[in-house]
Amino acid sequence: MEELVCIGCGAKIQTQEKDKAGYTPQSALEKGLETGELYCQRCFRLRHYNEIVDVNISDDDFLKLLHEVGDSDALVVNVVDIFDFNGSVIPGLPRFTSGNEILLVGNKKDILPKSVRDSKVTQWLTERAHEEGFRPVATVLTSAQNKIAIRDLIDTIEAHRRGRDVYVVGVTNVGKSTLINAIIQEITGDKDVITTSRFPGTTLDKIEIPLDDGSYIFDTPGIIHRHQMAHYLTARNLKYVSPKKEIKPKTYQLNPRQTLFLGGLGRFDFVSGQKQGFTAYFDNNLDLHRTKLDGADAFYDKHVGSLLTPPSEKEKLDFPKLVRHEFTIKDKMDIVFSGLGWVRVNADGANPVVVAAWAPEGVSVMIRKALI
Repeated sequence: MEELVCIGCGAKIQTQEKDKAGYTPQSALEKGLETGELYCQRCFRLRHYNEIVDVNISDDDFLKLLHEVGDSDALVVNVVDIFDFNGSVIPGLPRFTSGNEILLVGNKKDILPKSVRDSKVTQWLTERAHEEGFRPVATVLTSAQNKIAIRDLIDTIEAHRRGRDVYVVGVTNVGKSTLINAIIQEITGDKDVITTSRFPGTTLDKIEIPLDDGSYIFDTPGIIHRHQMAHYLTARNLKYVSPKKEIKPKTYQLNPRQTLFLGGLGRFDFVSGQKQGFTAYFDNNLDLHRTKLDGADAFYDKHVGSLLTPPSEKEKLDFPKLVRHEFTIKDKMDIVFSGLGWVRVNADGANPVVVAAWAPEGVSVMIRKALI
């Protein structure tokens, strides 16, 4: 059978995997064969709805793209998920960008409780960037979904690019393409103003969005981050690691030797310390279960996939084992389960607290000064 390719980007047409290059619904494929205009879904949406859709590419292809960024004189806009910095940071980004300035954008700020101050989140993200080896020229918090602070972001980009091209980079699931669409809509004032001619390149390696001074914003495909919890769940259960609404904190009074299960995705053990309230910040629909620490292993093995979900009965077969991380806390700190949420622990030097956090193998757990 003759190999079919998209006339927009050159990707091989396929009808099975929606998040892979060249995806086309079967009905659209048949219509395209009739008319002789065969586009993948990504190019079709770009042409007709000015909607940029992320597409996954291989690590090698992404590294080539990053080297291309390093060879140019450009401003790099790195989009990360505020809710999952560890799972959305690109390892070695400053090495590949070769000294180009990096503007850090924390997306999904609307998910955080309103009691969280922007300044605290900005400071935390900036500190984490420093730990990863780069010093952003600025850190901006936005919500692409709800179009919050998009104008602030545009103004910050304009202030720092100084006539240069802009490369927008990020891993999958950070909302990068939604953010680009929001920027375009803000610039034009109407999402229907942009025509196909505004996008000279729709190749798989990047989308070129022209600016008035002859420079471009390049939207690059998302790279898959191996440590994102999202990769272990089906589409139906992704809502638990990609909240859409503001998180409502829940406080649990725990005695030492009690455990809090985070569905079946993680576990928080209060090992020792004085009885206290622990505040949990997770998706509002994630069921938390309190039980005794003694016997918690057996409880998990018995109930994961049924009482403790997600993962579902089907997902648990391929779900990684939970790995234990122990911490001695002497201050007010957050125990962060990457991509899932966090638990606030209250302690002081005179009354330290020992806790253990369990997360799927490969998914990181970290501590930070309490955001709230």
